[in-house]
Amino acid sequence: MNKLKFYFQTIKYVVSYPWNIFRKRMPLCSFVVSRITTMLFLLFFLGLALFALMALAPGDIVDNMMSQQIMQAADGGKGMAASNSGSEKNFSELQMQKLREEFGLDKPFYVQYFKWLKRVVIHHDLGTSLVSRAPVSFLIRSRIWNSVLLNLISLVFITVFSFLLGVYFSSKAGTRLDTAVTFFALFFHAFPGILLLILLQLFASLSGLFPVTAYPDFPFGSAPVKFTFSYAHHVFLPLFASFIGGLGGTMRMIRATMLDQLGLPYIFALRARGISEKRIFLNHAFRNTLNPYITGSANLLASLFSGSMILEIIFAYPGIGRLTYEAVLQQDINLVLANSMFSSALILLGMVISDILLAFVDPRIRYGKE
Repeated sequence: MNKLKFYFQTIKYVVSYPWNIFRKRMPLCSFVVSRITTMLFLLFFLGLALFALMALAPGDIVDNMMSQQIMQAADGGKGMAASNSGSEKNFSELQMQKLREEFGLDKPFYVQYFKWLKRVVIHHDLGTSLVSRAPVSFLIRSRIWNSVLLNLISLVFITVFSFLLGVYFSSKAGTRLDTAVTFFALFFHAFPGILLLILLQLFASLSGLFPVTAYPDFPFGSAPVKFTFSYAHHVFLPLFASFIGGLGGTMRMIRATMLDQLGLPYIFALRARGISEKRIFLNHAFRNTLNPYITGSANLLASLFSGSMILEIIFAYPGIGRLTYEAVLQQDINLVLANSMFSSALILLGMVISDILLAFVDPRIRYGKE
């Protein structure tokens, strides 16, 4: 027993000693490596959970395909004899069994997952869609940039206006205008996003000022300039809904942080030295508001990506969220897993980037030191 314990302690020391040296010499690099490693572990267990959930769902893609074929055959063959029903049933069961073997659905979910993981890691192949038979990588490439563009535009507008309004109204704290703006910010932050999207779509349908869809009906390559203006016109209402929902909470956070900073002793010391209010706001108090925003920006990006699925469904926007929704309905497990893993990787990568930016902005942070 003592020998076994000694062996475990030796292995632990051999493994941990180089890591401790690396962490002491390069604390920020070690932090980045640890976060990326954690991200990979999270992605691994997320994929396993997705395969398990798809396996627990009633039916599968083969059932859906055979149900559609049977319905089509019933519509076109109402005059067939009843004696053929038994042979059709046996033939359908044989077809379903062969399809499950072809798709690999006859194996347990963990076997399917490790087989998929081996194909992705070794061969860099995301597989083929079980419904459209198109490469999953092609389907993701055709949609992912639409979602990234939409969410980046939302993030930029929310960031710019949140800082402008938050800093401005922190200087007007206690006034009637500040109270009114804070009330409306809290109201729109708590307003259900799906209801706001539906109301905006009804407004577009009744007024005719905006399209009810969020994407032009012609490609970018045919007319780039026309597409840009048409895209801005189509996406205005969905972006407005996303902007209103994200602005309220972010602006209130920045306003509250600015008010906390303005009440600290170093602000009174700066004012006593005769430094102008503009310099105090922009050079001192404003800089300290970056820390909580950078920390929360990853969560904001995650909420934008999760909320964009509903936006894409309601406004028929060709993004990754709508593609995932359609794949879930069709139980296309290859497409569901690839979309979910890709979106999760983007969100986790955003969290790692926010932590790195926070280390550069705040010199007090020293990762890896006790």
